[in-house]
Amino acid sequence: MLHTVFLIKPLTQFNPQLLGILQVLVLSVMIFGLFSLVTQIIPGLVIIWLAALFYGFATGFTWLSLFLMILITGLMVLGSLMDEILMGARALKSGAHWWAILLAILAGVWGSLTFPPFGGILTALIALFTLEMLRLNDWRKAIHSAKEMAIGCGHAFFARFGIGIAMILLWGLWVWLI
Repeated sequence: MLHTVFLIKPLTQFNPQLLGILQVLVLSVMIFGLFSLVTQIIPGLVIIWLAALFYGFATGFTWLSLFLMILITGLMVLGSLMDEILMGARALKSGAHWWAILLAILAGVWGSLTFPPFGGILTALIALFTLEMLRLNDWRKAIHSAKEMAIGCGHAFFARFGIGIAMILLWGLWVWLI
């Protein structure tokens, strides 16, 4: 068995039944986090990450599990930025101005905090439409930019869901190898 990074031996190494219960509990929380990505009320990738982190502290980190936890952390950060990246890219590709996109994303963050679960996407789309309408004075072009941003949001959901699955699989590799 690989040496743990911490000097304190975790309690789960003394009792295989407790380890099994812990693994089922962590996997259940991860699956809950994965399916909470649908509503965006609960930050599902952060829940998956916290479950993996809790497992690491409960069982102790080895050098390999620490490396896997770093990979899981990187995926969580990347997945958390997917909305902004994909929504902004689609809107920029449609001809929207970068400052309108930035303001729309900021409005989306505000909307997410103020009017969950769908306030973020609605406020972002309304803000982009309004700013592009003021800039271009052409509602068709403004609607096109908002539509492209909405398509980017849909792509971001699938990207986040795939990243959530990858995070769970990395944790499964961690459990299997150690």
